[in-house]
Amino acid sequence: MSDLHSPYGGLDSGEHLPGSRGEHVLQRLFDTGDKAKRFYDRQVVDHLTDEMREFLARQEMAFVGTADAAGNCDTTFRAGPPGFVRVLGDRTLIYPEFRGNGVLASLGNIMENAHISLLFVDFFEDLVGLHVNGSATITTSYDAERRHGLVDDDRTAPGRRADRWVTVEVEEAYIHCSKHIPRFSKQDRRERGPAGRKPAGEEYFGVPQLRAAGAESRRPGREEVRERTG
Repeated sequence: MSDLHSPYGGLDSGEHLPGSRGEHVLQRLFDTGDKAKRFYDRQVVDHLTDEMREFLARQEMAFVGTADAAGNCDTTFRAGPPGFVRVLGDRTLIYPEFRGNGVLASLGNIMENAHISLLFVDFFEDLVGLHVNGSATITTSYDAERRHGLVDDDRTAPGRRADRWVTVEVEEAYIHCSKHIPRFSKQDRRERGPAGRKPAGEEYFGVPQLRAAGAESRRPGREEVRERTG
């Protein structure tokens, strides 16, 4: 969300509120403006409170939303030991990026569009979430160590080295209430799941098999090869 004046044309009160023009229009249409304003007034801040910083220090996962210059969105998942997302101050946090599938979708979006949203959810103890929206920049490991003293340690990911870091300048932060958040229990990921099921691999959704079948169907048959080479 970004700061905008109320967008209701002649009904604009001049009041400065968080949020997008679209959400304000819908609040007017569905008569939820007073309820939304109470949420803005009570819950939305432009920095990380002490309680938020303590909450982040315990988190082991984050959902990261980015979009490219055209607005095409991507949401991804990041995880690590508690505190793998480091709080550098009440308006700045930073998280590590590791070598993955080589696509670099999130970082590519950040190159075009710095807006970023992070959602942290505590599924295990307090059943509450925290939204953090802001502006992102890509930082090399060398720069992260030189400027912030960040090194690979047990808080980053044991046995893994961060290729780069993403610095987020916080623009707003607010609660995600506990309603409907399920309670999870932690389990060693190396253990087999129900009925001895193995952890999901790259063939789980059938895409490699589908692509292989498509490639096979496009191969010329023997008779066609003979005609071509005849």
